[in-house]
Amino acid sequence: MSELVKIVEKKPIPSGATMLYGLPDVGLVGLIATSYLISELDSEEIAYMDSDLLPPVVVLHEGLPHAPLRIYGNKSFIAVISELAIPASALHTLMRTLVDWGQTKKVRMMVSMGGIPIENRQVIAEPKVYGAASTKELLDMLSKKGLSILKEGYMVGPQALTMRYCAEKKIPAIGLLAQSFYNYPDPEAAAMVLKELSKITEIKIDISKLLEKGEEIRLKARDIMKRTQQEMSRMKKSQEYDLPLYV
Repeated sequence: MSELVKIVEKKPIPSGATMLYGLPDVGLVGLIATSYLISELDSEEIAYMDSDLLPPVVVLHEGLPHAPLRIYGNKSFIAVISELAIPASALHTLMRTLVDWGQTKKVRMMVSMGGIPIENRQVIAEPKVYGAASTKELLDMLSKKGLSILKEGYMVGPQALTMRYCAEKKIPAIGLLAQSFYNYPDPEAAAMVLKELSKITEIKIDISKLLEKGEEIRLKARDIMKRTQQEMSRMKKSQEYDLPLYV
């Protein structure tokens, strides 16, 4: 673990859980999905990240201060969430620390949830979810579950680093990326990601409330989206529109 970053554990950490990442990114898909999971399922704050790499901010919930980057959990999952747009310059150190910490907790798999920006999102009623994975075996599992595989393209940001570091450490890792708006909160895309998550893990959740609260969530998340957009520009997130050149 980096000396610049430490994870402070508040409660016993479940061993063998699925570790979920829902950090601010395209359409806030992962953040919205993870927030909904935490609020709807029986989970509690079990740890938080302390680092001088993060801005000097506390988040107030019901009048009490909380770290902006927190970890929630129950017997089946550990979920990393941040209501703060993570500085692009800090991403490498923070994500490596989270992956290393998850490995010490013997997580069975890491799942990054996020969005993949598409220009015609406004005409799509039900966003499609694409899967990526750290091994061929996991890709085959995703295909058998009916997910489309993201065969070519770029991943940029938290999901990319999670996948990269997990592959290095031989930790099973999956990315679930829904078609989404680039700079507009997209709760419908988040709902589709959770729908696919329930197919490949033991985490089951009713997404109906998330779909019903779509407009309310969009309004609440506007400021987070603005700050996140600035960091996405710094990490060249728009490159996800591109395709790599193979010859």
